[in-house]
Amino acid sequence: MFKQRKHKTFNYQPRFSKESQTDSSSDNNSNTKDFVSKWKQSSGTKVKTRGAMSMKVLIFVLVLLLICMYLLEKKYM
Repeated sequence: MFKQRKHKTFNYQPRFSKESQTDSSSDNNSNTKDFVSKWKQSSGTKVKTRGAMSMKVLIFVLVLLLICMYLLEKKYM
C-alpha cells in the first residue's frame, strides 16, 4: 500500500580529467566497480533510526484517535 520510492542512481563519469584517459581508464574502472559493488551491498541493509515510528503505526494511532473523539462526542451530546 505504501511503497517507498527508490533513490535515483547515476553513473557519473567526468568528461575531462587532469590525468590521461588511457593511463587511468583501467584503474578507474576497477575502483568504480569495487565502490559500486560495496555501495550496493551496504545499501541493502536497513538502518533503524531511534525514536522513529513507521507510517502504519501513525495511521493506526490516528484512526484510534478519531474513533475516541467520535465516541466521546456521542456520549456527551
